[in-house]
Amino acid sequence: MARVAIVTGGTRGIGEAISIALRDLGLQVAANYAGNEERAREFTERTGIKAYKWDVSDFDACQAGVAQVEAELGPVDVLVNNAGITRDGTMKRMDHAKWQDVIDTNLGGCFNMAKAVFEGMTSRGYGRIVNIGSINGQAGQYGQVNYAAAKSGIHGFTKALAQEGAKFGVTVNAIAPGYIDTDMVAAVPEEVLGKIVQRIPVGRLGRADEIARGVTFLCDENGGFITGSTLSINGGQHMY
Repeated sequence: MARVAIVTGGTRGIGEAISIALRDLGLQVAANYAGNEERAREFTERTGIKAYKWDVSDFDACQAGVAQVEAELGPVDVLVNNAGITRDGTMKRMDHAKWQDVIDTNLGGCFNMAKAVFEGMTSRGYGRIVNIGSINGQAGQYGQVNYAAAKSGIHGFTKALAQEGAKFGVTVNAIAPGYIDTDMVAAVPEEVLGKIVQRIPVGRLGRADEIARGVTFLCDENGGFITGSTLSINGGQHMY
């Protein structure tokens, strides 16, 4: 029987590319989404991948969502924590709600989802968790103290959980994408985006499928010696 994977935020952008790549790798994929019913329906019709609706910032909803996936598809062996939001603003203009919403979704969602699957993975002696961080969690970004803090936290979360899972055959890794050609990046003003591309040594935005390729590499059954790592896929924009 094919292994089961959950991809949060899995029906759009980078998440959609990851869901399709894991399906093509031979996994049964459950693509989580939060609110865009029309987009999720179109995604399922086009890809054959079933979409499941819940809010990753809600702990109980994650428990219930994972239980539903496991009842329908089987035990979850692969988790990709991709769901994320932005609520940009300088410290002067950022209210507490903008801070908390991003922390709860981008970082809290990683905890909520990992908590729902980690015990099952360790008991079965196998698991792959990949958390999607960001170049802005590594280098910071003006007007994104909430987003940068959450994504930076993901990298620390990854290293700590990797130590807990290692002896049980559960790997935990992260990918830090640079600027990828998605709807989220398309919302950046054109003049700002042009300046960003000028700072990317390869001279272009990344593609969602390039991030998905990194995810499939880390999720491969032969990847058991890679854990606690962060793979930066950013066109050389930030190197460390």
